[in-house]
Amino acid sequence: MMKESYVELVNDSLRSNWNLKAFSDYEGNGYTYAEVASHIHYLHQFYRDCGIKAGDKIALYGRNSSNWAIAYLSVITYEAVVVPILPNFTPNEVHHLMNHSESYILYASDSLWEPLEASKMSTLQISISLEDFSCLYAAKDNFSTNIQKFNQLKSNVLDKTCINWQTPSNEKLLAIIYTSGTTGFSKGVMLTHNSITANIVFSRNHMDLKPGDRILSLLPLAHAYGCSIEFLYPFTMGCHITFLGKTPSPQVLMQAFASVRPRLILSVPLILEKIYKTQVKTVLSTPRMKLFLSIPFVENIIYKKVLQKLMEFFGNNFIELIIGGAALNEEVQIFLRKIKFPFTVGYGTTECGPLITYAPWYENRLNSCGKCVDTLELKIDSPNPQQEVGEILVKGENVMVGYYKNQEATQEAFTEDGWLRTGDLGILDSDGFLYIKGRLKNLIVGPSGQNIYPEEIESIINNWPYVSESLVVERKNKLVALIYPNMEEADKDKISEIQLPEIFNKFKDEMNKKLPAYMNVNRIEIYSHEFEKTPKNSIKRFLYT
Repeated sequence: MMKESYVELVNDSLRSNWNLKAFSDYEGNGYTYAEVASHIHYLHQFYRDCGIKAGDKIALYGRNSSNWAIAYLSVITYEAVVVPILPNFTPNEVHHLMNHSESYILYASDSLWEPLEASKMSTLQISISLEDFSCLYAAKDNFSTNIQKFNQLKSNVLDKTCINWQTPSNEKLLAIIYTSGTTGFSKGVMLTHNSITANIVFSRNHMDLKPGDRILSLLPLAHAYGCSIEFLYPFTMGCHITFLGKTPSPQVLMQAFASVRPRLILSVPLILEKIYKTQVKTVLSTPRMKLFLSIPFVENIIYKKVLQKLMEFFGNNFIELIIGGAALNEEVQIFLRKIKFPFTVGYGTTECGPLITYAPWYENRLNSCGKCVDTLELKIDSPNPQQEVGEILVKGENVMVGYYKNQEATQEAFTEDGWLRTGDLGILDSDGFLYIKGRLKNLIVGPSGQNIYPEEIESIINNWPYVSESLVVERKNKLVALIYPNMEEADKDKISEIQLPEIFNKFKDEMNKKLPAYMNVNRIEIYSHEFEKTPKNSIKRFLYT
């Protein structure tokens, strides 16, 4: 059990950074740490007036915002349990998750609340707007009166004595995070205060932030990754967190990075891969540029210019960009390492809240996602972890206590001696750096028993021109690559849909020459629509196999 407490870290930060800016909505209003503390105090009073007790569930359903963050902190400092719900869950899924979690209160964005039906959420007592904390629905008049009272008080900023809430013990439940909203398949990951504390303490010890540093919150706060590293950790350091709250298109991102100039950046691979493919590779691949790159001193000048442009895109003020959620394409990694761009790749799961491995950019290795964090143990389930791929198993402070109301899934998730099965496959090198090969359930066994990791092939295909996303599946003992093309990119180069099969087949043949024969792709199938995704934005592979 961790000796530190996340709620105590929150309290210390509120007191130490009282007059600093805490939260801002991008192109909107914000709050100081003093105003956040006052809001939390008044929301606690609202919960008491409504009869909410320690351990009761309170759900959040909306895009990233300052009010979302305040609501989250008010719940966990009250000893209630927060239930973050991804904004792309459907109304029926939200109804189910509200009932499954037995949540009494729902904070919701106005637009997301509109299609919901209160009558289909049996435990719901009140729904509160994440726009302005107004009442969207109340089962009883006194609940509506209580939130009106909060809204009358919230503008009154209190002094530091308002931080008088109790610190929950670390074994208490802090959050239930649902990885699926489907009825009958709900997996609500139960994370304790200890799990979140372990993640935040590791981050405080290994990621260098200080009071006043700026953070741009891009990733969904209902995800463990974005919530822990873009919100919960920097809040304890006195940082100023700006919530983007809108779709991160390239134009929006460029403007937001330039405006906020964040000190630490979290990203998914797609953003870096897209920048490399559309803005770097296309320029460096021209015959003229290839000639310049063959001249050593000119090559260095060009690479310095590219590095400068990339740094400027991300605000030119960050110490590190951390990639998570999926593997980063090897070609992109090699190039970024060559120009000394400060990026690293980490690894985690919701079940660990999320951190499992990390190494700073100047230590990490090509294709590795770092070393096991010091609050966990990690091992590979294979006879020779440095040579033979096996399932990644972990145990320690970060690990969940199980899935809410799903004992069967909980038992399946752990070995008999208490190791969490991550479902991911990997190997370790002699220095403890982890290399992920793919998901256990995605593994394809070749005709002669060879292990084929479709993610490795997809990583290559996704870097081809005119490819938006791809999926490698097995059909009749042959590998087939399904491709959803990027027609916007093709149109710019005056490439028609009719030409794409020939172009992709040429790329396929070139790729096959470089891959082992058992990993060769037999044919290409082009899809006219984007692949169907889960709420966590992973492709639903089972629909295409």
